[in-house]
Amino acid sequence: MKMVTRIGNNRLESVKFAYNTSRVSRDVIKTLLQGERKPRVGDLVLAQIVEMGQHNRLDLPEGRSAHLFLGEEIVVCYGNSYVPDQYEAVVPYSLDVCSLVSGGGIAAKMLSYHDDMKMPTTIKPIGLLGDEAGKAINLSQFGLDCMTSNYQQRPFTIAVAETGLNAGNTISAAFLTRGLSRSGLSVGAARVTGTGTGKYIWHMKDAGAKTVLDISDAGLPSTYLASGGDVERVFLNLSSSLSQSGLDVLVLEIAGGIFQKETAALMRCDSFRSRVDAILFAAGDSMGAVAGARWLQEHSLPVVAITGSLTRSPLAVREVRATNELPVLDCEGLTATDWKSLLNRHIVGNNAASDFRISLDRLHAIMAMPQHSSLLC
Repeated sequence: MKMVTRIGNNRLESVKFAYNTSRVSRDVIKTLLQGERKPRVGDLVLAQIVEMGQHNRLDLPEGRSAHLFLGEEIVVCYGNSYVPDQYEAVVPYSLDVCSLVSGGGIAAKMLSYHDDMKMPTTIKPIGLLGDEAGKAINLSQFGLDCMTSNYQQRPFTIAVAETGLNAGNTISAAFLTRGLSRSGLSVGAARVTGTGTGKYIWHMKDAGAKTVLDISDAGLPSTYLASGGDVERVFLNLSSSLSQSGLDVLVLEIAGGIFQKETAALMRCDSFRSRVDAILFAAGDSMGAVAGARWLQEHSLPVVAITGSLTRSPLAVREVRATNELPVLDCEGLTATDWKSLLNRHIVGNNAASDFRISLDRLHAIMAMPQHSSLLC
């Protein structure tokens, strides 16, 4: 039986709100909903910490990570999670005890976990948060809806994809953003797949991005188990919103390996292919780099360089260069490249994506210079 009660401002003021609730106006939170209703992806929930586990901190909307304490109340949202070196988790069927599976604030039922992880922090849902009418508040109500931007006026767009978790795509995207910014270009960044996290936002802003968005800005806590249409909508909303900001270049992080179901589905979409001009591919080892780059090429996706954590190993870099024609860019290569000169013709002329081969030839020439190895991803 559904029970709706008022929730006072005093109680909310003492509660920690998770990062992925950033777009939700606290003014709309008026009620607490308790009963038999099954939670849905994106529903906001007031919960109490009952047992401390892996996540003992929570990313806050204002940009810091806060310590958590037993017995305190937090506001997070229900979602699914697919993080191979952490947890696989799904939205539970009831408001029973569940887990905090993300520092960004995802409540879910854990299905499996990596051997290196502790058990997740246990939380006890108190109730869903509702509006004045007693209707559950969901992230989807506050997501961007910007899919009508002028395609012809969009900025040059670079995607950073990866073999899988910990391949170094976030670091690579940050150093790419830094290099583009140092070249005098205005950069917008977005994480369009994976799980929403404040750490990504702050990393890209620190690197020099003018505007940064992530999945939660499109109304989802993560893209795991989302429909193909919803994943495409996230991509279109985030890229279109950034395109309206008068930026020179967009850097889009494609989190999750290219074989991960939702990621692979997005990269097959015509909208992705028509809006992404170049792909940097992050890998953790030479085999993954070569095989992944070949997969992208076989699917007619514009991969132009290899990067990622493998660049920490000169031997791995040597193996890639011996078996693959694509340039390999470490962090110094990403920041030291004169991207403005490299991309100027394409940006100014707004040519078709196929014309990027002109810039790629210049990139090959740059990478033929002596390698600098003082700073690796």
